Amino acid sequence: MHIVSAERFQTQTDEEREAAIDAASRAVRRGRLVVIPTDTVYGVGADAFDPDAVARLLGAKGRGREMPPPVLVSSTGTLEALASRVPSYVTVLVQQFWPGALTIVCHQQPSLQWDLGETRGTVAVRMPDHELTRALLDRTGPLAVSSANLTGRPAAVDADEAMEMLGEAVAVVVDGGASPGGVASTILDATGDRPRLLRLGAISVEELDAALAELGITVDTGEPGTDADDSGEGAESQDA
Repeated sequence: MHIVSAERFQTQTDEEREAAIDAASRAVRRGRLVVIPTDTVYGVGADAFDPDAVARLLGAKGRGREMPPPVLVSSTGTLEALASRVPSYVTVLVQQFWPGALTIVCHQQPSLQWDLGETRGTVAVRMPDHELTRALLDRTGPLAVSSANLTGRPAAVDADEAMEMLGEAVAVVVDGGASPGGVASTILDATGDRPRLLRLGAISVEELDAALAELGITVDTGEPGTDADDSGEGAESQDA
C-alpha cells in the first residue's frame, strides 16, 4: 500500500489559519483524520458521527474500542445536544471552566447515531480554550479527539512530535506551535449526584471544589483511574 504523509499547515497569519481550517474541515468531511492543536496537548481528530473515521482514529493510536475518545465541541450549547440527565453542578463547572481543560463525562443522548466505542451510554465532552480549534469545530461539528500519540507514548506537545507518531495515518496536521498547556485535561464523571474524579490534569481538585462550594458539594476523588480505566477515561489515558 502506498503511504502518503500528512499535509502540514502553518497558522501564523490570518491567511494561513484560514487555509489550515479549510483543509482540516474538508479532510474531516471526507472521513480522514486530522492533527490539531488544543489548549492542553495536540489531538488527533475525526468526525464524531463517522464510525469508520472513529475506528481509524483508534487504529492509528493502537487503541481499542474499550477506550473511546472524548468529543470536543465549540460551544456550551452543544453539550445539551449530546448529553442527557445532566446534573445541575455541571452547569456550574461549565460556566467556570469552559472553554478550558475540563472534560466532563455525561450520559449521552439516546437518540445519537454514532459509534465512539464501548462508551456504556456515556460521552466525554470538552470545549477547548483554543480559538483556532473552536473555529474548526464551528465548521465540522463535534469531533472525536484523542491525544496525538501512539498509545503508551507521551502526548505530543507540538506538530513535530505528532507527525513523527501519526504522520502516515492522518491527512492534515495543523501546526499551532507548542502547546500552551502541555498537561492533559482533568476528567470528571458527571453521571451521578456528585462529580467523581477520573483523571487529575490541568485543573486541580481545589479549583473544582471552590467552584462547587455554592452547591455545598465537593469532588469525589476516590482512586482516580480504578473504575475509570474500564470506560477508557482512566488516569493512563492521554486525551487532549
